[in-house]
Amino acid sequence: MASQEKDKLAVIRHSTAHVMAQAVLKLFPGSKIAIGPAIENGFYYDFELTRPITQDDIPEIEKEMRRIISGDHLFERNAVSRDEAAVLFAEQPYKLELLQDLPADEEVTVYRQDNFVDLCRGPHVESTKELNAQAFKLMRVAGAYWRGDEKRPMLTRIYGTAWEKPAELKAYLDMLAEAERRDHRKLGKELDLFHIDDENPGQVFWHPNGWTMYRILEDYVRSKIKEDGYVEVRTPFIMPQTLWERSGHWAKYKEYMFITESEKRIFAIKPMNCPGHIEIFKQRLRSYKDLPLRMAEFGSCTRNEASGSLHGIMRVRGFVQDDAHIFCTEEQIGSEVARFVHLLKSMYKDCGFSEDKIIVKFSTRPEKRVGDDATWDRAEGALADACRQAGLSYEIAEGEGAFYGPKLEFTLVDALGRQWQCGTIQVDYQLPSKERLNAEFVGEDNTKHNPVMLHRAVFGSLERYLGILIENYAGALPAWIHFQQAVVIPVAPAFNNYAQTIAEQLKAAGIRVQSDLGNDRMNAKIRTAQTKKIPYMLVVGEKEQANQTVTIRYRDGRAQQVQSVSDFISYVKKVCAEHLAGI
Repeated sequence: MASQEKDKLAVIRHSTAHVMAQAVLKLFPGSKIAIGPAIENGFYYDFELTRPITQDDIPEIEKEMRRIISGDHLFERNAVSRDEAAVLFAEQPYKLELLQDLPADEEVTVYRQDNFVDLCRGPHVESTKELNAQAFKLMRVAGAYWRGDEKRPMLTRIYGTAWEKPAELKAYLDMLAEAERRDHRKLGKELDLFHIDDENPGQVFWHPNGWTMYRILEDYVRSKIKEDGYVEVRTPFIMPQTLWERSGHWAKYKEYMFITESEKRIFAIKPMNCPGHIEIFKQRLRSYKDLPLRMAEFGSCTRNEASGSLHGIMRVRGFVQDDAHIFCTEEQIGSEVARFVHLLKSMYKDCGFSEDKIIVKFSTRPEKRVGDDATWDRAEGALADACRQAGLSYEIAEGEGAFYGPKLEFTLVDALGRQWQCGTIQVDYQLPSKERLNAEFVGEDNTKHNPVMLHRAVFGSLERYLGILIENYAGALPAWIHFQQAVVIPVAPAFNNYAQTIAEQLKAAGIRVQSDLGNDRMNAKIRTAQTKKIPYMLVVGEKEQANQTVTIRYRDGRAQQVQSVSDFISYVKKVCAEHLAGI
């Protein structure tokens, strides 16, 4: 969506939020209003209501909103003094607090439509007639602490969505319905992949089916990085406070770390792997001839994420990264970034994401950072040069870099057009520096230098990436990833032995297969296989047994095909070796 279109929708949504606030005050006199911004795909407004409301109240609020919209009320902007604003909002404590917090030199503006007035910077549409009464919908009611502070009052938040045209609203609601059908939490239960215990939030219990796919992804990554010249290491799960202090994480990241104590020493469960990799690098004197050194780890990390932000396996507290750190010279940054981009694109392609489904963002220095501006200038300049060398176009994400360096972020666009940030590569002059962890190598000039450290991951969290794949494919993952590639179904019990023989042949060839020898009828077994989204259903009966063949039913509904067992094995091996996604 173009920037101009986004801006226009943001104005429509913010204006609709004001209309909703007016409607709520009309229906619930005496209520207090807080804030009502436009957000991605919609808006919300926070209220302190005179009585609790539920989804059952939504239709009445929408009806009142449509009445207001039909009144063709102007949105009038007025600049007022602080004293005038204090009078206007004398009965609205949240507005008074916002007023008090405005910078002394900032103009105070209010917007009016009909009999509703709000403290607001704007902008808004000119009139409610510009809002389409058939192109908005209130979505849900939730609780939200005032200003996100759990010590402040809990307010009622009403979420809504608004669009320029009814057809756009319908498309969005259809997408949400499809997203619900694809929800990895729902499919995780249906396919028996994993569960998350309410008493142990953010920690995944992998079931055999899910763990099979997890290990397939892990083995796939391992094979790709081995080909690309990485060495694999393993670092401790718990490391001392002193190390995290030297790295800078204790000052900049402590709030996200789980902390423990033993023998009067403070330790942290690692939220990331980089300090451990530097410790390995430092165990012997390195030469410039050893660089670049690509050090990889399937690093088990734990982060103290807020419980309210956790979401299935997409956002967890315990996870594993396909993590690696490249120790290199400044001159090698460009070639190493280009090499990484090539690896990343090939891995995404194998998972079904073509280049046009990848968005690249260049994240620059954040406000909360370590290191001086001169070093940041070098790091950002080196990363920009590397992008030119890799032929990479990107968007700028101002101020969103890591606290130790700028980064590229690679975002995938899934089958529903949703965006998921996955891969990253970060240029770090800070952690290996003398001021931090002091990694060193001997250069061509026979003196010691600090290497540059490139932090990189392709999938990121394996848990999250698998969740993305589950939703992208609606559970019907490609055969090379799916926990069960085939099921052998006899048409009657008389052919159970033949079905079992076929299954054993396929297992011996490395195909993940089971034979369904239960008491259900053949059609019921086929429906069960379809529910499990198994790619291949091999039906066997008298003709197949006589000819030593199988009849293949495909998950995607293609015409059935009769093949010899050896031909089927060759076909599946080809599909998996080439990582074909569309089967």
